[in-house]
Parts: sequence; C-alpha cells; structure tokens
Amino acid sequence: MIVNILRFSFKDETADEVKAEVLAAMRRTASVESVSFSTVGQDLGDPTDGYTHAYLAGVEDLAALERYFYDPVHLDGDFLILPHLARLSAVRLSDDPDPELGAQIFAMFQRKVATYPEWAQLLDAIPDVRVSADR
Repeated sequence: MIVNILRFSFKDETADEVKAEVLAAMRRTASVESVSFSTVGQDLGDPTDGYTHAYLAGVEDLAALERYFYDPVHLDGDFLILPHLARLSAVRLSDDPDPELGAQIFAMFQRKVATYPEWAQLLDAIPDVRVSADR
C-alpha cells in the first residue's frame, strides 16, 4: 500500500464557496478507481505549522499509483485545486519494504511533470510547497 498525505492551506483571498469547490474536487479525486481508501478534511496537527486541511489517498501499488496520477478526474481536479493553495506539503508512506520504492515514485512524479508542464507550473506557483525531493 502506498499512502499519500497532503497537508495544505488556502490562500487568504479564497472565498468560502471556492474552498468548498476545491474540497469537493479533492473528494472526487480521492474516489477514483485506483484509490483504496481516502479522506479529506480539517488538519488536526499543530496550528503553528500553518496547515488547515489534509487529504489522504491510499493506493494498492505502483500500478494503481500510475493510474491515479493520470486519471482524468485527478488531472482535471488539480487545475481547480492548485491555484487556490498557499501551502502544500506531501508525506508518503508505504508498507512495501522495497528500498527503491521512493525512487520509483519520484521517477513517476518526474514523468508526470514532463508530460504536463502546465501542472508543474501550478505546483511551482504555490508560495510554500514541499511535494518531492527537488521541490
């Protein structure tokens, strides 16, 4: 199982209605075929960290992660979600003991960046983002 946890906060100027639309888009993304379990809601961590919300999606393996990355619902959702985020931090974990798993996931992430440079630009536009080893 590969679990992706995103902690995030909205830009100050984001209206409540837009926040609701973003959270709905995240819930759609979290319910695509490749996702085994998910949740979207408030971040219960230390408020001084600056995160207000969290997203969690678990996928079975690398094949499911590949499908998740390129699912049209996920791709479309990101273009609605990312422009409204002020902070984003990703944490990944897995019960798979393969020592190369992190590198394989990062390579998959790099391929998505290369395939969708406009998606990479949206990530780069978030003022405070920690998504991978080089971002």
